[in-house]
Amino acid sequence: MSPNQAKDQIAALTAELRQHTYNYYVLAMPTIADYDFDKKLEQLAALEKQYPEFADPESPTQVVGGDITKEFVTVKHRWPMLSLGNTYNEQELVEFDARVRKAIGDNFEYVCELKFDGLSMSLTYENGKLARAVTRGDGTKGDEVTTNVRTIHSIPKKLAIGNYPELFEIRGEVFMHLKAFERLNKERVDNGEVPYANPRNFASGTMKLQDSAEVARRPLDCFLYGLYTEKTLFKTHWESLEAVKKWGFHVDDHSRLCSDIAGVLNFINHWDKERFNLSYDIDGIVIKVNNYSQQQELGFTAKSPRWAISYKFKAERVETELLAVTYQVGRTGAVTPVANLKPVLLAGTTVKRATLHNADEITERLKLHEHDTVFVEKGGEIIPKIISVNLDKRLPGAKPIKYITHCPACNTELLRTEGEAAWYCPNDEGCPPQIVGKMQHYIGRKAMNIDGLGDETIETLYRQEFIKHISDIYRLKDRADELKKLGRFGEKSINNMLDGIEKSKEQPFEKVLFGLGIRYVGETVAKKLVAHFKTIDNLMAATAEELTAAEEIGGRIAESITSYFADESHREEIEKLKESGLQFVEVETEVTLASEKLSGQSFIISGVFEKYSRDELKDIIEQNGGKILSSISAKLNYLVAGDNMGPAKLEKATKLNVPIISDEDLLAMIS
Repeated sequence: MSPNQAKDQIAALTAELRQHTYNYYVLAMPTIADYDFDKKLEQLAALEKQYPEFADPESPTQVVGGDITKEFVTVKHRWPMLSLGNTYNEQELVEFDARVRKAIGDNFEYVCELKFDGLSMSLTYENGKLARAVTRGDGTKGDEVTTNVRTIHSIPKKLAIGNYPELFEIRGEVFMHLKAFERLNKERVDNGEVPYANPRNFASGTMKLQDSAEVARRPLDCFLYGLYTEKTLFKTHWESLEAVKKWGFHVDDHSRLCSDIAGVLNFINHWDKERFNLSYDIDGIVIKVNNYSQQQELGFTAKSPRWAISYKFKAERVETELLAVTYQVGRTGAVTPVANLKPVLLAGTTVKRATLHNADEITERLKLHEHDTVFVEKGGEIIPKIISVNLDKRLPGAKPIKYITHCPACNTELLRTEGEAAWYCPNDEGCPPQIVGKMQHYIGRKAMNIDGLGDETIETLYRQEFIKHISDIYRLKDRADELKKLGRFGEKSINNMLDGIEKSKEQPFEKVLFGLGIRYVGETVAKKLVAHFKTIDNLMAATAEELTAAEEIGGRIAESITSYFADESHREEIEKLKESGLQFVEVETEVTLASEKLSGQSFIISGVFEKYSRDELKDIIEQNGGKILSSISAKLNYLVAGDNMGPAKLEKATKLNVPIISDEDLLAMIS
């Protein structure tokens, strides 16, 4: 392959993989098999290694995230981020149009844009490179979140060669697609965490996380819609939108140029209905005068521009009858109440159920009674929500609805932990929905990824008493003849299932640990625990204090882990899984040393660092011949200390005269 051919192939693979990554992580709509994606990624990595001069600094082969932000720096906006005036009715839009005409005459156009329900963001580019990302804040200053924004696939970190100025600012909205929101919220519920109410809250909460690696796990998207420069480059807003598209920015294609207010109203009426077919939430339409000179002529009020206005859609609300309240038991034992409603059309779909969240929602906020007439809304919510009760239609003698005291599945008395809203069924080894839910979680793609074994099959095998525990899955091979007699499974499907089960034994320790379904132990936590404790035996023997010494493990997680392993039935299950050949030891990867400058030296890393994560410092030490210890002793050579280091470690290191160094001192040792 010639260098020119390699250059073209690297560029083509980079573009293709970026699109696949965007489809998978952001849109939650993959268009390629994982295996095929991995092979293309390997091909690109090999080409980049052979021809490094053609590699893109933002290549898909480069891991995104990992930087820890101790606190967000407040940055003053070069141009204030003003809010828009809002209106909810067409008459006020007509009045806005009349004010504009009175000021600048009849010769002008409007640009209509979808109003995304997300988080406003200002991006500064210097010489074509993303230099800074700042939130709206109070309009005059906001938080710098550059590290987190760099993880968003649709935001270019470096622009291709173009006619853009050396310094400019572009503004837009960071948001989360609905499918991604549903998937991530389900993961939170499965892990016993409180779900977010809507995609906007999830996006906003994600952008304020301090670990950009965790931000990268939560797929965000961004539409850009406002260009700001020292010198005006274009005559109209529409021209600027067309230009920034060519520069490589993600601009919404639904925007329209309208010649009069009638066109604006048609655009609004169209999207009032069509918004429910989008993959993301919008809550209105933004209307802007197109010509920049006319914008300057119209000017600003103290809070908002006179040349733009926001039309907000009314939240869809309907009235219907509450038929009953039922209860769902999740795999963690959390009991969630659900309102069963008389079917009613809402936001283009027929609604039969609505979320009630927890006991307080039923007894305190709504004070629900049997067969109440309720108002249901879907504005900004994925799942319909009961907003209030029509007390005028409450039936005489209707009894208040009381939250259940015992599990609807196994009749065990429910418990409620202090400080938490949810009630839980503690019978995790005998409650059918919990047992089935745990096994379904275990076989899932992000855990053991067992091909040929799906959720429905798990339910069938449980009902037919083939499996009651995760370990029983690995004994199905001894009952293949019995499975054939069920009639539900053909020989080929049974063989595929047994092959998938056998292959799952190759999954690494962190996947097994995540698959166990310990409350609060999600994917990231599982990886951190495995990296710190190395084996399941070390983890089971760890005290709460030793657990919280591990990176990102707090008191709540530590308490959940110690409680889980204190249960003898859980320990017995681990032993059975060991006997089946599951991986319960971290696989040490061979390290290619960058140098031997730290050979013979031992280190412990503790605290939070501004430029590196602890894992990155660990890699630096090991790649230069150093060794990481698990506890402080007289044999320790150095304690690498960051901010918020535990006082016990500091005291012990000082007592043993262990040298305490910074991350900069460490880097100086190998430079």
